[in-house]
Amino acid sequence: MQKISPFLWFNDQAEQVVNFYVSLFKDARITSIARYQEDSPGPVGSVMTMGFSLFGQEFVALNGGPVYQFNPAISFVVHCQDQVEVDHYWDALSNGGQTMQCGWLTDRFGVTWQIVPDALFRLLGDPDPGRAYRANQAMLKMIKLDIAALERAADGN
Repeated sequence: MQKISPFLWFNDQAEQVVNFYVSLFKDARITSIARYQEDSPGPVGSVMTMGFSLFGQEFVALNGGPVYQFNPAISFVVHCQDQVEVDHYWDALSNGGQTMQCGWLTDRFGVTWQIVPDALFRLLGDPDPGRAYRANQAMLKMIKLDIAALERAADGN
């Protein structure tokens, strides 16, 4: 078990959220389910918490009620190897959610994600400051990140 795991508070969508995330990410699984018992704040038998793992990262989702909401101050970065992977996660996670600049989006459950190709980190860390600057300027104008456009910008095209 990890020393630190994200604990995500949902109103009453924990099971729906976990099932969606586990279906979306290749290396994902449900690790535990705890249900509300008699004399507890939730309906007896309904999901209280669900443990799940995405690429080895452990999470817990709680049906805690409408007390708290997510905001973009906390987000999860999905490192993508290529444009196909960027498109896959972007399309699925933004469906029903809200897109933002620079590869950020909030999914339909209110969780914020950054869908980032590894190429962006390579370009922003380019030893040629001009290439890094041009790639950064291109990224700042994008909603979904486009690897080919970032590379063209870095090259000055």
